[in-house]
Amino acid sequence: MEKVTIQQVARAAGVSASTVSNLLNGRSERMLPATRDRITEAISRLGYRPNRAARELRTGRTRTVGLIVPSVGNPFWGAFARELEHAALAEGYNVLLCNSERDPDRERRYVEELWDDGVREIVLCTSLPSLKHLAHIIEQGLRLVTFDRPTQADDPSTVVSISINNVVGGHLAASHLTNLGHQNLTFVSGSLRSVNRTGRYEGFCSAVEAAGLAVADMTLWAGADEAPFGDVEAADVGRRAVHEIFAAANPPTGVVAINDMTALGVCRGLRDLGLQVGRDVSVVGFDDIILADLYDPPLTTVRQPIGQMAQLAIAEIVSHHGLATGEPGRSVLLRPELIVRGSTAAPPVD
Repeated sequence: MEKVTIQQVARAAGVSASTVSNLLNGRSERMLPATRDRITEAISRLGYRPNRAARELRTGRTRTVGLIVPSVGNPFWGAFARELEHAALAEGYNVLLCNSERDPDRERRYVEELWDDGVREIVLCTSLPSLKHLAHIIEQGLRLVTFDRPTQADDPSTVVSISINNVVGGHLAASHLTNLGHQNLTFVSGSLRSVNRTGRYEGFCSAVEAAGLAVADMTLWAGADEAPFGDVEAADVGRRAVHEIFAAANPPTGVVAINDMTALGVCRGLRDLGLQVGRDVSVVGFDDIILADLYDPPLTTVRQPIGQMAQLAIAEIVSHHGLATGEPGRSVLLRPELIVRGSTAAPPVD
């Protein structure tokens, strides 16, 4: 079968070959919508496939987005990767997925390798407090979109942030329990050395104080200082936390977990001890992964709108593709949503 050429597409759409090339290379901001539609329809009807290798040689860049997540061992990151890929494919981009385990050196190596391969747009999901380990690549023109990490004071001015308000999310989780009448709460997490996690704990503390309770009376279980974040071991973190917390005097009646996998580990740990989730102890997670609604009892959690966040991230990349480097970034902060299910109820009556 003879390969369709860009000239054939141009003739079918009634435009010049250079106009078709502008659309294919993301330079269509001044193009009339009707012109874009004619070209798109001609491409689809003729089955045209651009020569990607030739285009990359001309431009020195690919229509590929790098996606760096902590680990797809946590289903939340697998779900976000799927949403981002769906949004990227709709705009003619591919996605390369990397797992960093929140290791700055590993992040740096991935970013450098992607940059050397012509990738100029990366979505970074690890929420580490500083981006200094990536500054040398950002200065060269990398378009970096951070996910679930609000902009920090020392971030480069070109960085884009797409995040929920994690402080509000932590507040929603804890205030749900205090409104049910719980006065003895525990916050269970792996390491708190990331921006999103510290925000969730800050929100937890603010809800405790708003209920007239003392934060000092509430338990924070974050493992040892040198402990990993728990992205892969999240369920084990929750289970282990329960066995330690409930071996002590005056255990909590309500638990807020850093994420849903940790919350499900908490639920498993409570079952180990013969306690019933939602009756003896209430548990709230964070993220609303698919397993949350499948667990018995279904997990109360704080939902992140990952579909909307993925669309926003790709929209930022598309809108700046091909523009001069140094374009200023922006920060988008969305509100999370509390999803109430069967894992929470009023505390048991003595």
